[in-house]
Amino acid sequence: MRYATLSQTGDLMPTLGLGTWQAPPDVIESTVYKALDLGYRHIDTAFNYNNEEAIGNAIKQWITDGKGTRKDLFITTKLPHVGNRASDVRKFLDLQLSRLQMDYVDLYLIHVPFGFHCNLDTLTPVVKDNGEYDLDMETNHINTWRVMEQCQKEGRIRNLGLSNFNQAQISKIMKHATLKPQVLQVELHAYFQQLELRKFCADNDIVVTAYAPLGSPGAKDHFVNKYNYNPDAFPDLLGRPEVKEIASRHGKTPAQVLLNFLVNQKVVVIPKSTSEKRLKENFDIYDFELMPAEINSLKNLDKGEGGRIFNFLFWKGVEKHPEYPFSVPGAV
Repeated sequence: MRYATLSQTGDLMPTLGLGTWQAPPDVIESTVYKALDLGYRHIDTAFNYNNEEAIGNAIKQWITDGKGTRKDLFITTKLPHVGNRASDVRKFLDLQLSRLQMDYVDLYLIHVPFGFHCNLDTLTPVVKDNGEYDLDMETNHINTWRVMEQCQKEGRIRNLGLSNFNQAQISKIMKHATLKPQVLQVELHAYFQQLELRKFCADNDIVVTAYAPLGSPGAKDHFVNKYNYNPDAFPDLLGRPEVKEIASRHGKTPAQVLLNFLVNQKVVVIPKSTSEKRLKENFDIYDFELMPAEINSLKNLDKGEGGRIFNFLFWKGVEKHPEYPFSVPGAV
């Protein structure tokens, strides 16, 4: 395992973690236990994934079984879109710590820069009659961040970070923050390498974590089934001839090549899998080095903004929020 050092606390963040999006509770509990047995120590979850309780159960059982301690682990979770306001930070953090059965999390991220009004019975977004999500137009990142800073001082959060924020939004928080963001988690893969944003983060000692580092092969079905939203195009990174050829040359899988490509550029990766075989494969990425020509071949796959998968337009009307972080296709 290799580690990224977080600049304000000195905490070591494993550069490989287990992503848990789309992993239902009945599956993820056994998956997390298996992953911990395999050597994973970094688990990434979120309120919106609806599996924090199952993950907490798995971690508690693993510790109870004498296989490790809480201090061995690096646990990340996120403030949800329905709690993206200063008055809700403590409520959601308390609930998430309770579900995870922990006194603290190693990293707490604001999941998205925009906010939705919350159905207090279900803790899900309010959706209007026309199908659009009910936007909280008063989202204030600075106020939310200040409450998160207080929670960090109280010992309930080790490190603070952001997810899906753009450079201008990060800069604004940094300008007003006492504790600057330690980590930025964004979509990042060979088709969408985020070079400018990564340079900005490197210049400001912000560790970048890549979600969907393999192009999120299962996301399309999720978009269609849950949101009736079908992206115009969907990548097949694992099937790219260049990737398969490099994998064959090294005796590795395409997934191992794509993960190695990122971690060797100081990017943390959190691939999701519930298959024990793929969990083992994803963990085995540190014992080979890509040749310069191979690295250049993968760098040439970058499509810039055209490679983005997650624009959040499956939340109908989200682009109308003043803190929507991306340019809208076709907008003037």
